[in-house]
Amino acid sequence: MTKPMTKTQLVAALADEMDADKKAASNALDAIVSIITKEVSGGGAVTLPGVGKIYCRERPARMVRNPATGEQIHKDADKVVKMTIAKALKDSVNG
Repeated sequence: MTKPMTKTQLVAALADEMDADKKAASNALDAIVSIITKEVSGGGAVTLPGVGKIYCRERPARMVRNPATGEQIHKDADKVVKMTIAKALKDSVNG
């Protein structure tokens, strides 16, 4: 398995793909991240065509176990960010 792409590498690849400079690509990436963050934190969802859907899901309050001691602890309800991967991406990886 290879290392994940860093932000610098992603910006360079995006600039190359867009035929733009790295500053424009960095601004575009930052804008996309900002839009996704605002939408998902507000309870919405964002679909990235060909990649997947990012959304927020609420988890109910529950009892969890501390693995070190085995003690049962009550955990309050919280929210978690999830992502469903698009079928096209799955197929390209597996095909």
